[in-house]
Amino acid sequence: MWLRLRQIALVAEQLAPVEKALCDVLGLEVCFRDPGVAHFGLENALMPIGNQLLEVVAPIKEDTAGGRYLDRRGGDGGYMVITQCDDHAPRKQRVAELGIRIVGKFETEDFSNMQMHPKDTGGSFFEIDEQKGDGAHAPDGPWEPAGENWQRARALHRVRAITAAQVQCDDPAAVAARWAEIAQIDLDSDAGTPVLRLENATLRFVPCTDGRPEGLGAIDVEATDAGAILEAARALDAVTGDSQIYLCGMRINLV
Repeated sequence: MWLRLRQIALVAEQLAPVEKALCDVLGLEVCFRDPGVAHFGLENALMPIGNQLLEVVAPIKEDTAGGRYLDRRGGDGGYMVITQCDDHAPRKQRVAELGIRIVGKFETEDFSNMQMHPKDTGGSFFEIDEQKGDGAHAPDGPWEPAGENWQRARALHRVRAITAAQVQCDDPAAVAARWAEIAQIDLDSDAGTPVLRLENATLRFVPCTDGRPEGLGAIDVEATDAGAILEAARALDAVTGDSQIYLCGMRINLV
């Protein structure tokens, strides 16, 4: 029974400028815009990074869950850690046994979705989904939220993978333990930082040190051309370290 990091969702007050910045700096291309998110008062764009997806959502009307999240976290930032599993039924049973509320779910012929309440998980939105059908469990297989043939928009000339996500928490040890319970993965440590090692990426749990409340604060991306990324980010005044940039309220570490 495995669990992969398949998608990272960000939330922005305005989609277009954030989408442009991510594409210009990281060399990404949009593969899909999901018309279904309009039901939640949102618009979105999905961009492949290797065989994972980076999504940005933005509210298009007042009083949406995304808009309220922007208010709580004080602006653009990380929104959801979205994972892929190979068998959804025992995952749903586990979440029910732990008494965790589900805030979003849907089932189609080829896709099962489960989004957990952040007050019950701590840290950030945590989602576990399963893709079904031909080639569904292949690392670069189909992913229904990204539309048909998302692979056509894959660009690898600047980045090729999301290797870690960093969740900032009021109590990192407690939140890490909770996520480990849900994921059914043994909790590990990296120089004293609690970590969960998924099949293809690491989840780190760290204290809140940037003046913002709990949430998804950073991702690590495997860079194929860090120099070009830093040069493009410098033009936007978005370089925050020797190997770090800051876009959509997120620290993006180049590894």
